[in-house]
Amino acid sequence: MMPPASAYIAETNEQKLHKIANELLLTERAYVNRLDLLDQVFYCKLLEEANRGSFPAEMVNKIFSNISSINAFHSKFLLPELEKRMQEWETTPRIGDILQKLAPFLKMYGEYVKGFDNAMELVKNMTERTPQFKSVVEEIQKQKICGSLTLQHHMLEPVQRIPRYEMLLKDYLRKLPPDSPDWNDAKKSLEIISTAASHSNSAIRKMENLKKLLEIYEMLGEEEDIVNPSNELIKEGQILKLAARNTSAQERYLFLFNNMLLYCVPRFSLVGSKFTVRTRVGIDGMKIVETHNEEYPHTFQVSGKERTLELQASSEQDKEEWIKALQDTIDAFHQRHETFRNAIAKDNDMQSEVSTAELGKRAPRWIRDNEVTMCMKCKESFNALTRRRHHCRACGHVVCWKCSDYKAQLEYDGGKLNKVCKDCYQIISGFTDSEEKKRKGILEIESAEVSGNSVVCSFLQYMEKSKPWQKAWCVIPKQDPLVLYMYGAPQDVRAQATIPLLGYVVDDLPKSADLPHSFKLTQSKSVHSFAADSEELKQKWLKIIFLAVTGETPDGPNKHPATLDDHAEPKKKLEC
Repeated sequence: MMPPASAYIAETNEQKLHKIANELLLTERAYVNRLDLLDQVFYCKLLEEANRGSFPAEMVNKIFSNISSINAFHSKFLLPELEKRMQEWETTPRIGDILQKLAPFLKMYGEYVKGFDNAMELVKNMTERTPQFKSVVEEIQKQKICGSLTLQHHMLEPVQRIPRYEMLLKDYLRKLPPDSPDWNDAKKSLEIISTAASHSNSAIRKMENLKKLLEIYEMLGEEEDIVNPSNELIKEGQILKLAARNTSAQERYLFLFNNMLLYCVPRFSLVGSKFTVRTRVGIDGMKIVETHNEEYPHTFQVSGKERTLELQASSEQDKEEWIKALQDTIDAFHQRHETFRNAIAKDNDMQSEVSTAELGKRAPRWIRDNEVTMCMKCKESFNALTRRRHHCRACGHVVCWKCSDYKAQLEYDGGKLNKVCKDCYQIISGFTDSEEKKRKGILEIESAEVSGNSVVCSFLQYMEKSKPWQKAWCVIPKQDPLVLYMYGAPQDVRAQATIPLLGYVVDDLPKSADLPHSFKLTQSKSVHSFAADSEELKQKWLKIIFLAVTGETPDGPNKHPATLDDHAEPKKKLEC
């Protein structure tokens, strides 16, 4: 007697379910090996080199985020559970219960994915600027275990892993009968994993976008500053430009981004396509007009603040695609601005809006980050790397770092100094625009003027955060003894930067082989590192700076013979 057809279908489904579960196990083993490479090889080796003083260990920790925790979870929990289950598959043919139990732990990927863009940028910067970092990475990448892949490629693996779980689990559910005891567990785990996967997919898209921007950057001769996470390529392609002075059409190339149109001229190159940017036309204020020319079909006009271009597409379809892409980009740009304006209007209508008279006296309602896409002061678009969101502690508006580079004492916070926007700073401090310009005009003081009447001055090596070391002429003038001025050279007519020393924490750094006479100034997230040519010069600077950070005003380097012993706890944060 022949068995019913349904028996063959059930057997086939069981085989498919076993195949999916086995694929999950095999890919998990391979993934754990790659996590070990990231955690136990790249991370550990770079941390060892950092501990020798070659570069800050903090940079290494930022690059690898919580990769050690992710590795521990997969190697000690998820992989052993899957291996045990596949050994018991004949009696317990299910994986949904395992994933449902462990899926909540996948939330730890949120921290890794959130910092992924910054981590990739750090790797790029450290490779370009720090030879020791580059040497360690290249040495590891030569090893057979790396499979001829770069550190960046391996760093992308955790971002890609969560979508892989989602894909396998969806396939598993399609083959799983609804009355299966594993159905509910598998469905619940898919819901959790899908949430995590949405964040990973977003990071993957950002990564692909950045790779494309880098390719275009190279095609433009590395002259256009377009490699920014906030930039997004919408469309690119060849086009003809109708010349105004003659009847010829000239070959051109367009790159359309979410905020600008690059109008380029092809140039000869032996390697790949190369272009020179002739005009950058901003999307703000741009208009698209369909034109009709008997001699030249498929034409349209792009009119911007910078230039008006009459262009000819290769076909009517190509023309329609360009017009649609340009108009959609313009509409999306205006929509972002409308969101910005609505956020301001909504905020102004709120009962909790802090009045001018109450600024600093009452805690404001903070505008949510997702309610605005650009700085509420300068209106520049936010991005993850160079223009992040900050809140003014006085009015609660979301502003960029440039517009929040002010501090004022706020009554509601016990008179402590807080980050505020320029408008609130002027209201609370009483500075007018002219006084603010005068205050900012301190950069215009000539180096020779302050050096000739200074408390201390000399050349120092200087580094801000992870930027490369550079030589600077540093001066603390007698008429402004709480401010450190930095010039490119002793005769410069304008300072490159100033550091108001009051309230900074001074760290006397341990000696290193490269820079044995170094020290560091920190205040909140602001970090400035210095190195002198000798221990004697370093101690001379430290004596003066230790006084300045506490508000004392020395008349000269010999009037206050401060030593490190006079300041028993230099690392303790000083309240100003």
